[in-house]
Amino acid sequence: MPFRSTLAVASLLALGLTVAPHDTGARTLGQVAFAPCTLTNPSGASSVDAQCGTFRVPENRDDPSGRQIELAIARVQADGDASPDPVFLLAGGPGQSARESYAIVAPAFSQIRKTRDVILLDQRGTGGSHLLNCSDDGLDEAIEPSPESTTASAQKCLAELADRADVRFYTTTEAVADLDAVRQALGLEQLNLVGVSYGTRVAQQYMKRHPQHVRAVILDGVVPNSMVLGQDHAKNLDASLAAQFERCQQTPACAEAFGDPRANYAALAAQLREKPMQVRYRDATTGEVKDGELSRGLLSALARFYAYHPATTAMLPLLLHEASQGRADAVLALARMNLDSVSGQMAQGMSQAVTCSEDVDEIVPDPADEATVMGTEFSTLMKALCDGWPRGSRPDDFREPVTASIPTLLLSGEFDPVTPPVYGDEVAQYLPQSRHLVLRGQGHNVIGSGCMPKLAAKFFETADVEALEVACLDQLPYVPPFAGYYGWEP
Repeated sequence: MPFRSTLAVASLLALGLTVAPHDTGARTLGQVAFAPCTLTNPSGASSVDAQCGTFRVPENRDDPSGRQIELAIARVQADGDASPDPVFLLAGGPGQSARESYAIVAPAFSQIRKTRDVILLDQRGTGGSHLLNCSDDGLDEAIEPSPESTTASAQKCLAELADRADVRFYTTTEAVADLDAVRQALGLEQLNLVGVSYGTRVAQQYMKRHPQHVRAVILDGVVPNSMVLGQDHAKNLDASLAAQFERCQQTPACAEAFGDPRANYAALAAQLREKPMQVRYRDATTGEVKDGELSRGLLSALARFYAYHPATTAMLPLLLHEASQGRADAVLALARMNLDSVSGQMAQGMSQAVTCSEDVDEIVPDPADEATVMGTEFSTLMKALCDGWPRGSRPDDFREPVTASIPTLLLSGEFDPVTPPVYGDEVAQYLPQSRHLVLRGQGHNVIGSGCMPKLAAKFFETADVEALEVACLDQLPYVPPFAGYYGWEP
């Protein structure tokens, strides 16, 4: 526990936070009891000391005497005297745990935590909040799932969840009600929000329902309320890859060594569509030598995962060239590693509950997507995934924009492959106290990039978007494309 002065302890008591004698680590904030805990990411690569507690809510609010579920909450304390309005992190996905995600993004909150606690609420169905996971979580693109096998997998998942959850009640709308219930339980009049990716949908819905309780908001990787999750994924990914592959074309060493990365991808994908490639590779996690199969779906998965961060996209021209020359061991090893990692971080049951209730009825497969990296399979499989899945309700005004006069800072990466800057522009035009920053050369989830942590802390200090001096963001560099296994040219 960080050292706190007598004045700091007095201010915490004024907020209803009980400090145990001799600083045993026990804390009670409002109605919620907290105890020391360590937050870790499933990869185990990082950890954060925190205080953890739970709060019970009805699964179905129309039946308060029915099944109760526990919401997992973590509190990462401020380094100094904490302001009375903490920052809540709303995780992405849908399906990610805020508590698990924080261990990775904690450096982005280091400046914010000088004066504010960070509260991490696992959305119902994720992490420690009545997790809706299934034995075969995640679709393995390596086996090229068909609509029929996808529907069967979803029904198997549903059968596993049937005795412990009514999946109709694991939607964004229910999550917003949970968030406000936790706010009240913690005795908070106002809070600040940081929504990341899908978490920006949760943040906007909360802003719409409870504007009086929101002091300031950061939306990072903005999902407009009008957006149908999944509808434009193929187009957005292709636009991002095209822009980043163009940097290889404009870099003599990269262009000379690898030619046109998009052409290499198209040729390799066509080859794999006809016949998957048998590959001997070294498992990137265990080091074990294995025999595997590189399929078009697995190649698409690698391109999609690597497009999220320019530092990994910079490797794609090299990887595609090597695979097109018959040396696909690195592609398969990295694709398998990333697929396993992502599937372990998503609660598939919760993700399906959100998508099937809120989006799938508006997804329209577009034949024009056939020529893209993802193709039309994603939207087709989403339809199949939700075939027979029980669906919750979506409010009539769900798609309408937020118009509340709440100070809001919107963040986009120039190369974001899933929530491009145009999405941030759409949301900002309806928010009278907003400012949209597009971070040069960046991908998805940019609050930790460059000087952004300092800017985020300053914004929460002042709640004034116009007062931010953002010239430091001009120093963000573009990541050069690899010109060989040694990296880029000096």
